[in-house]
Amino acid sequence: MTANEVQDGFSRRKVLVAGAGTALGATALVACGGSDSGGDSSSGPTSGSGSGGGSQGGVLAKVSDVPVGGAISAQDSNGKPVIVSQPTQGDVVAFSAICTHRGCTVAPQGEILQCPCHGSTYDPATGDNTGGPAPSPLAKVAVEVRKGEVVEA
Repeated sequence: MTANEVQDGFSRRKVLVAGAGTALGATALVACGGSDSGGDSSSGPTSGSGSGGGSQGGVLAKVSDVPVGGAISAQDSNGKPVIVSQPTQGDVVAFSAICTHRGCTVAPQGEILQCPCHGSTYDPATGDNTGGPAPSPLAKVAVEVRKGEVVEA
């Protein structure tokens, strides 16, 4: 070390190590935090779904695109992931697609909704959690059917 490094209390090595530690810490925080995309296996809404403008009345999907007894992924008018389900013919419901365990994005998997991060499962008709570490059901999203489309109420 030179006299200047000792006097200032900093050496080139200390600055480089501190910078690397900060970058590593920021990367760990991003990787561990829950996000809207947290493990989402799809890059966007399912075919036939979309978003409208404004906080109410945004089109989530066409009813004809939601299988009876099944569900599809969509996005609300704010771009947040939602699940649109049709438990019986003409009965349409929607839920937030954000897992109540760690915030990953839940997606339809056959007859269930499943979180890809820790395996929590949900009932597509009710949003109730049916397995895994999720502590509570998916949040309901108010929807109605207008002219064959599922829209935010």
